[in-house]
Amino acid sequence: MQVCGLWPFAVGAGSPNIGVPLGRNLDTGEWVCCDPISWFQRASLISNPSAFIEAIPGIGKTTLVQKMLVGLAAYGVQPVVLGDIRPDYVDVIRALGGQVIRIGGGTGHLNPLDMGEAPAAIARLTGAARVEVLNDARARRKLRVETLIKLSRRSDPSDRERNIVARALDVLDDLHTGTPVLEDLLNIIKQAPETLRAVALDRGDMDRYKAITDELEATLIGLASGARFGDMFSLPTDEPMSMSRPVVFDVSQLRSADEDTQAAALAMCWSTGYGNIGAAQVLADEGLIARQHYVIVTDELHRVLRAGGGGMVEVVDQATRLNRTDGTGNIQITHTMSDLESLAHEEDRKKAIGFVERAGMVICGGLPAREMAMLTKVVSLSQEEQNTLTAWSAPGAWNRDLGRQEPPPGRGKFLIKVGNRPGIPVAVRLTSSELSLGNSNRRWADASRQTPDVS
Repeated sequence: MQVCGLWPFAVGAGSPNIGVPLGRNLDTGEWVCCDPISWFQRASLISNPSAFIEAIPGIGKTTLVQKMLVGLAAYGVQPVVLGDIRPDYVDVIRALGGQVIRIGGGTGHLNPLDMGEAPAAIARLTGAARVEVLNDARARRKLRVETLIKLSRRSDPSDRERNIVARALDVLDDLHTGTPVLEDLLNIIKQAPETLRAVALDRGDMDRYKAITDELEATLIGLASGARFGDMFSLPTDEPMSMSRPVVFDVSQLRSADEDTQAAALAMCWSTGYGNIGAAQVLADEGLIARQHYVIVTDELHRVLRAGGGGMVEVVDQATRLNRTDGTGNIQITHTMSDLESLAHEEDRKKAIGFVERAGMVICGGLPAREMAMLTKVVSLSQEEQNTLTAWSAPGAWNRDLGRQEPPPGRGKFLIKVGNRPGIPVAVRLTSSELSLGNSNRRWADASRQTPDVS
């Protein structure tokens, strides 16, 4: 009579019930609610509103994030997906009434010199707040140009070239009305005003100036003419990012493009999105607009980290740096720790591992056994938890009777880790509405159709 009342048997702690309902706890059967915003803001379970998600392909990382975005939108948090290359999030954002911005393949353009929401915010701000937004916008613009140069050449611009670009952008601000494009930047460098010649250190010799800027001009010609990355960065921005509804940057037209082109598009989307949100948050700080909370998804992290001959970690770090106290959360997604450990330079590897170490929570799906040594350097995992993650990475068995391969055992299963606390194993459950959104969701259809959950 007593034992039946103890089912499913006592455990050390229950699963949190604050946040987006994800599915059932695999140990206790109770519902697990989890998302980085709710666990930071309402539950105080994590120190900053961010999540790092990793698992082998086909396990359901994207589906898990989609479910979080739908739930967070219901809580009033605005989802922003900065670069959807497959695409996985377009249907979800569209269903939420959001904005789909297409970039690449001749279907959309993103001007790296466009400072987005910053000029309008600067016009409304005064004092230190105005200086903060102005400096951030100019720094991001400069970084975007340097990133395109780096990815175009597969090597860093020199210190002298960085100084020339920075000064040329200042000259454009003084002389150009409206928003300039890369061709305007190129023309300023060609015109060789005295202020540029001073930072180029041409010693009063015009021939020396031309020799110094020759390689920089060649790179900018390739970018401005569309010879390197097509015309997606050489023309004015087609569609400004909305700050009042969910947004996804659809870069799926670049699926067959080379790695550097994909990385360039993702880096430009990330920088643009973070810059616009940062400007909006400063306006909210000053009481000029209502506070809006955002959750930013940076998927396909590995594509950028390994592009451009390496050394892209600093670009990612600067592009995604945003004050976590300003109502903005972040979800970063990659496949495995190997994506971070395989970077060419030790300094880059340490910074990339820092992305995981700084995350408020780490959510792991199925991972091969070789990943455990690297993962346990930054995430506390018991041997049982390691065995569970390894088991989830096994391929699905072949069903002779049905003549098909069964889903892998780890599909839809994740372990939520926060610091040294025991992980929470969860099996994600999808509602019928969620099952209808996107190709990633349809991978769950067979299993979910047997036990639909429409609550």
